[in-house]
Amino acid sequence: MDHISIIVPCYNEQEALEDYYRAITDVRDRLSAMDCRLEVIFVDDGSRDQTLAVMKELAAEHSWIKYLAFTRNFGKEAAIYAGLTHADGELVGLMDVDLQDPPSLIPEMVQTLREGRYDCVATRRVDRKGEPVIRSFFARAFYRLMRQISDVEIVDGARDYRLMSRRYVDSLLELKEYNRFSKGLFGWVGYETKWLEYENIERTKGETKWSFFKLLMYSIDGIVAFSTAPVRFAAWLGLLFCILAFTFILIIIGRTMIFGDPVAGWPSLVCIILLLAGIQLFCLGLLGEYLSKTYLEVKKRPIYLCRETNLEKAGGEDR
Repeated sequence: MDHISIIVPCYNEQEALEDYYRAITDVRDRLSAMDCRLEVIFVDDGSRDQTLAVMKELAAEHSWIKYLAFTRNFGKEAAIYAGLTHADGELVGLMDVDLQDPPSLIPEMVQTLREGRYDCVATRRVDRKGEPVIRSFFARAFYRLMRQISDVEIVDGARDYRLMSRRYVDSLLELKEYNRFSKGLFGWVGYETKWLEYENIERTKGETKWSFFKLLMYSIDGIVAFSTAPVRFAAWLGLLFCILAFTFILIIIGRTMIFGDPVAGWPSLVCIILLLAGIQLFCLGLLGEYLSKTYLEVKKRPIYLCRETNLEKAGGEDR
């Protein structure tokens, strides 16, 4: 009998938990017929509503439901890592609680992994129906940019929703970095992945916790984590302006020798100074972003801290 662990990060999701429980219960019955034993691991990422209370109620009524609660909000990446650390199933899944990740796909994922050809079955949206136009535009732009500047494959429309083999999860857990970008880590570890496509599904209840600004910062984290192209861009930009400056010096010397030394307009000079100053600050900002990530890494702080759990297996961050 295959043991399947499903990790479900939650942050202020008290409204969605009951609907998710009913949906995953139906899937559990289908998995039982496939000779599979399912456990669900809810990770409460420092919720401020009654999310943890609902988790405890479900866990008290059903032994196959587990929960882990953080001391504060550490972010979804920390919740994913915590779930992976505690999951001990032969197959480990990851999905959101809002039912935008259809649980009905899990049996198909299990069957695919049982064939032995793949170590991961992942999902991607083929459209962004119901999503704001501006957010969709920047999301697609981000994936196009990552394909150009990173060696790691990040598929357009890819969700965190996936089912992974034990060795795939063990490889992910070997990556102990503090600044985590799971979409990149999934591709970095390699292995054969099969992609399942489905149309976008809107949330059943509640509101998304990902504002445009949070998504922007998350994309910057991904670029910094899996590409050094911004730093190279800053270096090439500096070289370009050095060449331009040297060229202008030669032009000014030539004009002075031929036409004398006419007084140039100061507005153009001010604009040039402001442009160069802006470029310098931009390049310093790029370097500072990489330096700040390095600063956080060398501190060796735990990725998360656990306040309480009903799981028997405890990772190093819990102690």
